[in-house]
Amino acid sequence: MARLDVTEMFHGILFPGHLHTQESLQLALKFPFQDTDILIASYPKSGTTWMQEIVSLISCRGDPHLTQNVPNWTRAPWLEQYYCAAVLEASSTTPRVITTHLPHHLLGPMLQGSKAKVIYVSRNPKDVVVSFYHFHKIAKFLPEAGTFPEFLDRFLEGTLNFGSWFDHFKGWISQTATMDNLLHITYEEMSLDLHGAIKRISAFLQCPLVEDEVKNCVKYCSFTSMKDNEMVNYTLVPDEIMDHSKGSFMRKGKTGDWKNMFTEEQNQYFKRIFKSKMQDCTFESKSHRTQRNCEKKAEVNEV
Repeated sequence: MARLDVTEMFHGILFPGHLHTQESLQLALKFPFQDTDILIASYPKSGTTWMQEIVSLISCRGDPHLTQNVPNWTRAPWLEQYYCAAVLEASSTTPRVITTHLPHHLLGPMLQGSKAKVIYVSRNPKDVVVSFYHFHKIAKFLPEAGTFPEFLDRFLEGTLNFGSWFDHFKGWISQTATMDNLLHITYEEMSLDLHGAIKRISAFLQCPLVEDEVKNCVKYCSFTSMKDNEMVNYTLVPDEIMDHSKGSFMRKGKTGDWKNMFTEEQNQYFKRIFKSKMQDCTFESKSHRTQRNCEKKAEVNEV
């Protein structure tokens, strides 16, 4: 399937026609989750690939054989993409690891009552928009990025492929107070303390690791290791789908890169929109039993 110039509109959200069809999107909404499933949910460019690698390594207790021999899209297929059902059917691995960029309001009905474990990964949205902008330059299945100011406007309007970051974040975060089987973790938390993040994730998955296993996970899901691993760096994707001459999928792997792209005027503009769209968003952290403002959770770095 190529369909590089096709865009699908589904429930008011745009999806790239490459890998997404109306049928595959409809099937995702009816997906029968198993209680042993692990679902990684995120908005694009928020640390999805990193979490796929972390969960794969935790499941293998730090042994890199799987992550160095099986592509991440086979180990943790995207639920809404057309090939997902066939991959899961062909696999006998338990637990199944599944990935999604779908918002909670579309998947919520099928997750309700399920014991499947959900990991929601979020990232400073200013870093998200910068990373997404660069990704548009190499991904031939996405529309032209245009100038960064134009792209930033579309991001803040929620008219890019995969919809509004704000709606996506608020939708999933709104479930943290009621879903015991949902873990919210940020890209920034993983960057600051990967060792601690892996221990936290493994505990949530009820797969406790000994120290040597944690260290192996840290080693093999480091940015350097992943950048050199063709099973996860997307160099296996043909040039007609991703133009590798224009950039690398594994670009920097750092926090705060937005500071190298945003002007002060754009930063102030972003702050105003962020404050307006997020003012109604609070959630209760079960671990601390306190009410937090979403801005603080979303933005480990300064807004």
